[in-house]
Amino acid sequence: MPTRLTRYILAEILKIFSVALLVLTVLILLIGVGRELLREGLGVMAVLSLLPYVLPMSLQFALPATMLFSVCCVYGRMSADGEISTIKASGISPLRVMQPAFVFAALLSPFAVYLSDIAVSWGRPGAKQVMMHSIEDVVYRMLRAQRSYSSPKGFSIHVLDVDGRRLLYPTVTMHLKSSGEPVTWTAREGGMSLNPTDETLTLRVVDCRVSYGDRYQAILPDGTEIPIPLDMVLRKGSVSSTSPSELPLRVMGPEAIRQERANEANRQRLAAQTGFSLISARWGELGGPRGQTLENEIHAGEARLIRLRTEPWRRWAGGFSCFFFVLVGVPLAIRMKSADYWTSFGMCFVPILLVYYPLLQFGLDSAKDGTLPPYCVWMGNGLLLTAGGFLTKHVYRY
Repeated sequence: MPTRLTRYILAEILKIFSVALLVLTVLILLIGVGRELLREGLGVMAVLSLLPYVLPMSLQFALPATMLFSVCCVYGRMSADGEISTIKASGISPLRVMQPAFVFAALLSPFAVYLSDIAVSWGRPGAKQVMMHSIEDVVYRMLRAQRSYSSPKGFSIHVLDVDGRRLLYPTVTMHLKSSGEPVTWTAREGGMSLNPTDETLTLRVVDCRVSYGDRYQAILPDGTEIPIPLDMVLRKGSVSSTSPSELPLRVMGPEAIRQERANEANRQRLAAQTGFSLISARWGELGGPRGQTLENEIHAGEARLIRLRTEPWRRWAGGFSCFFFVLVGVPLAIRMKSADYWTSFGMCFVPILLVYYPLLQFGLDSAKDGTLPPYCVWMGNGLLLTAGGFLTKHVYRY
């Protein structure tokens, strides 16, 4: 009987889980991702090229919610139909009834961690490459439609008109990263081409005048090529990144060791420079630009090291949220005795949405700041574990 019961419950969960996962993933892709990409100016072919890279990112968000929805549907209906009471009356432990969902969620959670790792280490870079190769067409399309294109990183271009690939009377403004000073090119004619090797968008100008802030102006010869970094042209993200959030888990440990060694080397350089300045009585060098640069590198390196140590905890906590969602959802659905799928799911998901995710974000932000240790990102899961244990205990009294 328990074996047949286990197969029956697992089959019901799998049926609803498969359909719900397909529907939710398609909704995320079409409504969330597709609409946003088309709004950014990408063509249909570029969006289709992005789908393989965006799919893991969509699944990592869909899995926990789908798992919770499946168990709420199955156990809520069984409880409403009196099947749970009948099973308990036959002498079968309630834990045996809940076991298939717990085991399935426990097996799914490592896969969710792997999927999250694939999404950030393969999906995001792949999506950025597609965006990079499409940026030339995106800019031309926006200029034809709106006569202007701008990014929040200090790059903008305005034209009088677009004739094929020719830009008529373009005005290009770019803010220098070093000083933040604007540089403006005003030309009679221009054209753009992508250079994927150098990760630049090259602007060729004719009869062009360049202005460096309010300081001075210069006239450029015809055919001058102006390289513009793609990081400034793209509206979201960057082309290449060494951020810990985009590194695979397998390199986190070695990368943390390299960063720790680099931090120590910078500290030794700063100590040596300070000692040399004291010995040679060069008091002006103690707070000079070279020492300040080393201090900035040390602070940035320490912040990156903290993130490198926090990121693995975050991915494992996010992946295993599937298991902890089920740990709360199953006993709560049994106690509610509701055959209405959305009522059971809403009563389980709303408290999770209001409590779990803010607590997860608080732990993550505190760990990144160095205020709390990295394992504090599991605080939300720990709360769900406590709530799940409390609810499971009361199922025995049901």
